[in-house]
Amino acid sequence: MNDLRMAYFEKEDILHLMVAPGPEVQSVELSPDVTVEMDAEGQILGIEILNASRFLRDSIMDSIQSQMLRHLEMTPA
Repeated sequence: MNDLRMAYFEKEDILHLMVAPGPEVQSVELSPDVTVEMDAEGQILGIEILNASRFLRDSIMDSIQSQMLRHLEMTPA
């Protein structure tokens, strides 16, 4: 993933992560807003995230909440 590049299309709220160059042969929808693009060998070429601002906000908040819960569980009362 040394060639990682990003493009954000503000009007459409789409984030596209370009992992590697090459022709896309197939794509896999991981969730309604996340699609992974692959080449003929199954290597990831790119990731497309629809509704990117909401997706990133929710992902960050989930991660922070998880970290906070672990921190609170480890902190003696």
